[in-house]
Amino acid sequence: MIWQTTRFEIDLGRPQLMGIVNVTPDSFSDGGLHAGTRAALAQCERLILDGADILDIGGESTRPGAPAVSLDEELARVLPVVTQAVQLGVPVSVDTYKPEVMRAVLDAGADIVNDIWALRQGDALQVVATHPGCGVCLMHMHRDPQTMQVAPMEGDVLPAVTAFLAERAGALQALGVGRNRIVLDPGVGFGKTVAQNFSLLSRQAVLLDLGYPVLAGWSRKSSLGQVSGHERPTDRVAASVAAAVLAVERGARVVRVHDVRETADALKVWRAATPL
Repeated sequence: MIWQTTRFEIDLGRPQLMGIVNVTPDSFSDGGLHAGTRAALAQCERLILDGADILDIGGESTRPGAPAVSLDEELARVLPVVTQAVQLGVPVSVDTYKPEVMRAVLDAGADIVNDIWALRQGDALQVVATHPGCGVCLMHMHRDPQTMQVAPMEGDVLPAVTAFLAERAGALQALGVGRNRIVLDPGVGFGKTVAQNFSLLSRQAVLLDLGYPVLAGWSRKSSLGQVSGHERPTDRVAASVAAAVLAVERGARVVRVHDVRETADALKVWRAATPL
């Protein structure tokens, strides 16, 4: 299975590690640690050395309750990093929902658009559809970052998540985007309860039945804190690694993580114990 992106045909036969680079002052886990172009690029290089296959650069926090960031501010944070990160030899993803940011980073050579809104803002759908080859990750989110955990979803979320992702992927394909450019993300923590998040993991095979690769984003999420008893996100490394391995074992082809080295080591052990 190949994920077609701007510059790379990513082989999803081996699970891919997407390393998180937050160029933000307020992300829930590492806000401020990599703010600024120099610090962000140093983090990019560190993650590659640790085993990251893909870099995911974001300039706006999407933690519950996070305030929106202006277009100019997001561009100022992200574009200088992307311009240099595309020279590091690995695919570069940009975590954004703003069509103007998508255009700018794709023009700068970015490979993947990773959108929590699944291309529902402005003309984001057209931006991706008219690009000759960028990859895209479509995520399910209930409500918006400011309100998603104030009134999360109710009941069994899997049918709604599956139907939503199928519709968004279909909308892209209707505009001529090949299936091999599309990856789906069920949106762990984005408007779901702890039980609902773990239900998405335990029944992840249903998402795979849609026929697209799945990206799992469990890293340091509050649901892991709830079951492990760790309030601080940085204390959830072991739980994050366990969730990533479980997601891969259940068929996820990409895992988006903060702790690349630890996850890479765990997946090496998993591969050694997994029949060819």
